[in-house]
Parts: sequence; structure tokens; C-alpha cells
Amino acid sequence: MNKALQVLFDRGFVKDCTDLDQLSDLMDQGPVTFYLGVDPSGASMHIGHTVPVYAMRHLQEYGHNPIALVGGGTGLIGDPSGKTEMRKLLTLEQVQANAEALKNQFARIVDFSDNVSSGYGHAIMRNNADWLVGLNYIEFLRDIGRYFSVNRMLTFEGTKQRLERGLSFIEFNYQLLQSYDFYMLNKNEGCRLQIGGADQWGNIVSGIDLINRMDGPQCFGLTFNLIMRADGKKMGKSEKGAIFLDKNLCSVYDFYQYWRNVPDADVIKFMKLFTFMSLDEIREYEDPARNINDAKERLAFEQTKIIHGEEEALRAREAAKALFSGASTNREGIPTVSVEKSELEAGLGLLSAMVRAGLCKSNSEARTIVVQGGAEVNGVKVSDSRCQLTLNDLDDKGEIMLKCGKKKFCRLVIAS
Repeated sequence: MNKALQVLFDRGFVKDCTDLDQLSDLMDQGPVTFYLGVDPSGASMHIGHTVPVYAMRHLQEYGHNPIALVGGGTGLIGDPSGKTEMRKLLTLEQVQANAEALKNQFARIVDFSDNVSSGYGHAIMRNNADWLVGLNYIEFLRDIGRYFSVNRMLTFEGTKQRLERGLSFIEFNYQLLQSYDFYMLNKNEGCRLQIGGADQWGNIVSGIDLINRMDGPQCFGLTFNLIMRADGKKMGKSEKGAIFLDKNLCSVYDFYQYWRNVPDADVIKFMKLFTFMSLDEIREYEDPARNINDAKERLAFEQTKIIHGEEEALRAREAAKALFSGASTNREGIPTVSVEKSELEAGLGLLSAMVRAGLCKSNSEARTIVVQGGAEVNGVKVSDSRCQLTLNDLDDKGEIMLKCGKKKFCRLVIAS
């Protein structure tokens, strides 16, 4: 098997391929241009979205050429794949803003620089709004729509699941548009391979079929496993919500802590998928005599370094040590909320402070945690839900440290 493909198998990425032997032969002959599409349905990817992006980077390291396709056009409709309900339609301005944010996040994992490392493939970004937004609908139906069988489209699992709840006509068109993306990238960029999550299989196969019917070359599809945690939780979700790559939506400390606290059974699997550590180095952490916490700390650090940079990763690690081991006094990486001095002078309710700090979603949730003994102020348990935080609660660093449950922290500081 081609070396690049073997790496993806060895690291646990691959679920299905349209023709593995032929794709392997093609990749042995020289660099293959391939693409991954991401719709800008939000301002940030979360970590569950990044599995195929890491696969892109591995393929790039073996000399193949990635295209990161941002769906500025398809994002105006929304992909129904894997969804039980129709996506909320976004405005053109929202889609454009989200598309720009996703471009920056792609670049944290895939190398788009002009002076890309020796032996790496050349990566580019494209936006399907360039060819979709100006389409003439009648011409599109005449030239492209005639190649699609409704009967066949209805056989794909994603479509069948949505039919039970209702599938709008605008969503039904999505498969045609994504197939057209593959056709255009093949025509203009020589793209021969589309990669994506397992839920994209039907869309990918349809694109390959369209290219074939329009006398294009043989093209291929490669899909990746949808990742679930060993504890049954969906990848990328936490008690606080989704683990986004945007630190304004998920603090660097919370991002680090998510990886630090993954189930023991997932650590090695996640090292293979979400870091660029060599497989030989990862095997060292599989030794039963090795402390599993060493592996978790390494996973958290490597993943945070990739997404947020080494400086932020170091700060988050130091903050974790300051809270859990007492080995450091550096609190900079701990999530921080500013309050006005006048609020503490008047008395700031603990419940309100916990909600503002993002430790709880509501006063009622905070009250339950406090009454049950799950809240601390500066390391001291507080069970009175009427507790007021004042200037007297500031420690010698001029901060108030809040703790909710076993692992959720936030520090309150006086606004400057």
C-alpha cells in the first residue's frame, strides 16, 4: 500500500475508500491533489471537525497537494448530512465572516506557506462561492442536474434518515452542489480525491459519478471514522459545551483540560489522530508501567500547542499544575473574569459570579452545586447559596479563585 495511505490506516483514520488499490497505485505514481470541504456554518470548528484536517496534514507531509475548500456558497444552504433537522439559514455576511475564520483555523494544522517544508505538498485554499453564487439555475439543471438519479440519491443513508423527519428541497439540492464542487476542482485544479467524514460518503460518491459521466478521469473518495469517546460521549463535547478552536469560545485552559481529562482508554487513540508524534514515540506511552497521567499531559500539551501555539500551551500546563499539584504558582492560563471594584464593595452574589465565570449555565444550577458542597472560594468550600463576594475575599495576588466541581476553575480579578 502507498506509504501515505498506510500512515492513515496505522493512525486509525480510515473508514472507507471507493477503490483503495487504484488510489494507492495513483499515489505511488506521484503527488495527488485532493480536497476537504468545510461549510462555514459557525465561526469556529470544534475538535471533532478536525479529524480530516489532520489527515490532510499527513498526506501533505508525503508530498500530496491539499485543497481546503471553504463552503461560502454551500454554507448558504447547509449540509443535511448527519443532521436530524434543517440547519438554520445564515445571512451572506455571516457566511463570509465565518469562512474567513475557518481559513485561519485550517492554517494551524495544514501548511499553506509559500516556503512549505521540503518534500511537502503545496496547499491552497478555495471558496466555492466563486463558482456557485453566480450559477444560472436553468443552465445548472440542464447541464448538471440531468446526471443525477433521485432514486439513487434516496438510497444514501444520510438522506434516508432525514426523510423520516422531513427533508427540504433546498437541502436535497446540496448533494448536487457538492458534487459540482468536486467537478470544478477536478477541472480547474486537477483534483482526483475527496476526503471527509463518514457521513459524507453519499456526497463524495455522487461527485465521483458526476465527473465520470462528464468524461473526466477516474476520481476517488476516502472517508474517516466518526470519533466517539470511550465513555460514550460525543467527541468535542464537554460539560461546558463544544470544545471550539476559537479561544474566545473555549478558553485555552479549558481546551487543554479537555484533553488532559479524556478517558484512559482514549489517550493512545487520540495521540495517533490529534498529534504529529511519531508512532514509535506513541508506543512508548503504551507501556503498562508508564503512568497514564504522563500520556494525558503529553496529549494535552501537543494538541494545545498545535491549535494555540507553544506559549499558550505552556501557560495552560503551568496553570493546571498550579491548581492540581501545587508545583507552580503561575495562574496566567486559568480562565479569568474581570469584575468592577464597586461590585465587590457592594457584595457580588456567588451564584451570579459562578454564572459570569462560565462555571454554570444558570443561577439555579449554581445554587444546586453550592448547596451540595461542590463550590469553593479560594480553596474553602461554601455551602451558603446567599454568599456574597467582597473585597475581603481577594487573596494576596488580588484575585478570588472559584472552583465548581472537581476540575472547573475561574479566577476573578478587579477590572483595570
